[in-house]
Amino acid sequence: QVQLVESGGGWVQPGGSLRLSCAASGSIFRIDTMGWYRQTLGKQRELVADITPGGSIVSANSVKGRFTISRDNAKNAVYLQMNSLKPDDTATYYCNAHIHTMPEDRALEVWGQGTLITVSS
Repeated sequence: QVQLVESGGGWVQPGGSLRLSCAASGSIFRIDTMGWYRQTLGKQRELVADITPGGSIVSANSVKGRFTISRDNAKNAVYLQMNSLKPDDTATYYCNAHIHTMPEDRALEVWGQGTLITVSS
């Protein structure tokens, strides 16, 4: 069994910064893409950014230039540095990872429990 544990959410004023962390644990052979999604009430979950083991990044246009995703493969961890936060960034943020538990198996898509970020004055 594998799980993702997130940390770093909370309240911040507009223009402020927060850093999210997510670590995978359990029976892990290899992790493919890791990323961050966010969701607000009544809306679909949307990709914020993801990153491959080699460091290739895909990010939403709305966060480019403000959010930076990174990962530490040795620690099975992914991070999201969020700067210049706006009220529109208010959402629950979910960590996501595609995890292989055995050498030949298909990757499992695993989600974190979600962490709420509130941007307001």
